[in-house]
Amino acid sequence: MTNETDLTGRWALILGASSGFGRAASLELARRGMNIFGVHLDLKATLPLAKQTISEVEATGQQAVFFNTNAADSDKRAKVLDKIQEKLAADGGPQTIHLMMHSLAFGTLLPLIGDNPDETISEAQMDMTLNVMAHSLVYWTQDLMRRRLLARGSRVFSMTSSGSHRIFARYGAVSAAKAALESHTRQLAYELGPAGVLVNCIQAGVTDTPALRRIPGHERLLDFATNFNPSGRITTEPDVAVTIAALADPRVQWISGSVITVDGAEDIVGA
Repeated sequence: MTNETDLTGRWALILGASSGFGRAASLELARRGMNIFGVHLDLKATLPLAKQTISEVEATGQQAVFFNTNAADSDKRAKVLDKIQEKLAADGGPQTIHLMMHSLAFGTLLPLIGDNPDETISEAQMDMTLNVMAHSLVYWTQDLMRRRLLARGSRVFSMTSSGSHRIFARYGAVSAAKAALESHTRQLAYELGPAGVLVNCIQAGVTDTPALRRIPGHERLLDFATNFNPSGRITTEPDVAVTIAALADPRVQWISGSVITVDGAEDIVGA
């Protein structure tokens, strides 16, 4: 059962649910009473953490329905949404998703310019990075709306970083994806405003996540955040998770189209 202010029994759909911000949000929302649909892509080495996430969600007493598949593939997206609709119908509860979080972090970390084509980004790699980390937000939202899985009061969150407007070595394609993601967030907020669906972007500070560790020179980013963040520490995954959980409150109805910074004022400090 749900009421106007309660998250209990509502469903969240987390893209990238098995690690990083997506995992943290899944666990926090489950602790607040939400059931979790999780989409993740894990092979043998990382699958144990996905299974652990499912177990920890279920330990809160909530349901965890996870799909180990490529969230950026249109056919696989359709199959996941078919299963989601079947599950919601079988449960006999709300037939909509209260919250969708896009936390897909998979892209190419190659420079744009170089003498050796094998050591610089290709057209296919650029397209893949933008598709996974930015454009897929649009495609998931489109399909959720077409299937009436988002309704008035539903909310969509994307995940960006200061890399959308700052330069880091070998971060060019991801930076472009983050900038595009913010633009998509604004446009979706505008177009979904009449439907009462809120769309916002969370800009997390430098956080020690698996995605960050894949960035060459990430140690320097962690050192900068540790030494210069006005709050005296780096951002953590729970910092972001509790923010999303707070914004999941159904009474929050007038924040949309925003980039919400969750970084302890880190981004105001010059690089």
